[in-house]
Amino acid sequence: MTTFDRPIPPLTADERTGLEVWLDFQRETLAGKCRDLTDEQLREAAVPPSGLTLLGLVRHITEVERNWSRRVLLGENAPPVFGGAVEPGRMDGGFDLSDGLGRDEVFARWRAEIDSSRKIFAAHGLDDTGFLPPNPGPVEGPVNLRWIHIHLIGEYARHNGHADLIRERIDGVTGV
Repeated sequence: MTTFDRPIPPLTADERTGLEVWLDFQRETLAGKCRDLTDEQLREAAVPPSGLTLLGLVRHITEVERNWSRRVLLGENAPPVFGGAVEPGRMDGGFDLSDGLGRDEVFARWRAEIDSSRKIFAAHGLDDTGFLPPNPGPVEGPVNLRWIHIHLIGEYARHNGHADLIRERIDGVTGV
């Protein structure tokens, strides 16, 4: 088992602080799952037939950050972080590693999107809304920043579970 530094959510906090710290906790959990691995290890697939990799997860969550902060909350027509077409309902893909970008570039883009999201979110109240466009999913329409925070926390938590299993398969490291 291993542990790493990350913000520990306070047991008592106002709503906004709680949401922000839990999101940062999940972000740093993903970073920790990737810590001390080589570029090659970050590209190792989970288990056939899945092509899921840690580097692919980081790329995906980078697209997710951009999607919810810039496209949904701000209504921008922001291009994908890693190139390619933005497909309706699939704007947060990013799993594909075919462009050959390595750890340093992928992580730099992820951290840049996190910084961008933080600035965008800081400029808005939790009740401020963006618009979730029609997609293959079951919902569309106005969505507030509170919901976006909760969604991002859930998205990271789900993928952190994937990351934990992938990391354990790579080198046996487990833990929070």
